[in-house]
Amino acid sequence: MPLSDTAIKKAKPTDKPQRLFDGGGLYLEISPAGGKLWRLKYRCAGKEKRLALGKYPDVPLARARERREEARRLLAEGIDPSEHRKATKSLQTGLAANTFEVIGREWYAKTAPTLADSTKGKLLKYLESDVFPILGKRPIADLAAPDLLKVIHRIEGRGAVDVARRMHNVCGRIFRYAVGKGLATRDPSRDIELKDILPPADVQHHASVTDPKAAEGLLRAIEGFSGTFTTRCALRLAPLVFVRPGELRHAEWTEFDFTKAEWRIPAGKMKMKEQHIVPLSAQAIAVIREVKALTGSGRYLFPGERTSERPMSENTINAALRRMGYAKEEMTGHGFRSMASTLLHELGLPHAVIESQLAHGERNKVSAAYNFAKYLPECRAMMQQWADYLDQLKAGAEVRPLRGTAA
Repeated sequence: MPLSDTAIKKAKPTDKPQRLFDGGGLYLEISPAGGKLWRLKYRCAGKEKRLALGKYPDVPLARARERREEARRLLAEGIDPSEHRKATKSLQTGLAANTFEVIGREWYAKTAPTLADSTKGKLLKYLESDVFPILGKRPIADLAAPDLLKVIHRIEGRGAVDVARRMHNVCGRIFRYAVGKGLATRDPSRDIELKDILPPADVQHHASVTDPKAAEGLLRAIEGFSGTFTTRCALRLAPLVFVRPGELRHAEWTEFDFTKAEWRIPAGKMKMKEQHIVPLSAQAIAVIREVKALTGSGRYLFPGERTSERPMSENTINAALRRMGYAKEEMTGHGFRSMASTLLHELGLPHAVIESQLAHGERNKVSAAYNFAKYLPECRAMMQQWADYLDQLKAGAEVRPLRGTAA
């Protein structure tokens, strides 16, 4: 006789397991402790087997019967329900292991060592706040362009267009990583034309002192800076080498060769991910030797105030400029690059040489490597001429154009 919900509810446990049969091999097993479990008894390949169908009342009578019929349909097709369940569970486990978040974190772990410290933190932050909540739990092979568009539009919605562009690129790299591992067949980011989706990039220039007379005042203010010795040295070195602020504060002693008078910045610290050589003028070497007496036994030229195991804070240079009276609209740590670019061009130095030293690398890596090697002698000459020019500015002397002298 088939079971009823009333009969199941009234059934009480005894000192031995009970079985209440519904028909077709389905029965409810009641343990002495009161637990009620659905089971299906069936035969496959001449063997008697049992399949667990869930716990009552989580699985009510009607659902237990549906599961029985599902199992019987599999048997009719020659499929063992127990083996089918194992295979399905294995597939689901595999899909869970290949979700976008799992693959994304794997890609990040392999990529992070090549990135600058500041870039690592920002990249992981954006992935965890903007990407993983939307795509993270989905199998990476199932994702398509519309799924990625949700991420892009969500970021754009808060006004972070530049971040939206960056995350489109990062997601594309994760998809291509999955393709390389055989976990996906294509990169859906290639189906998205950002110029049709996002507004044009808003190019913002860093505040900078570019007038020779104003530069003279800045250089004198740096000489008179009364803050910490390491900060003053960093301020003195910044205009001489005009690297990006992050590259300056992450400078390590192992990167400097005093014999060759050069600073080789590893590719992982550079925006363009290519090693960059900074020829050091006599004035730059003098500043570096001064700070070496204080920090040379550690890792960084300019260590943090709290611990020498970390570099100077990213706010230190800008805070020092504010202390010297320069508002953020007037000068920033990044502004030393604009100052050098503007004044070197006005002095008549070759554009290609200036761009090479600014590490505005070409997208073609082969061309970029060739051009830097090509211009290195000119860059060495230019960097010394630039340092001499800054000395003359600081002294208030009239400076003539240097056109042709770096050729």
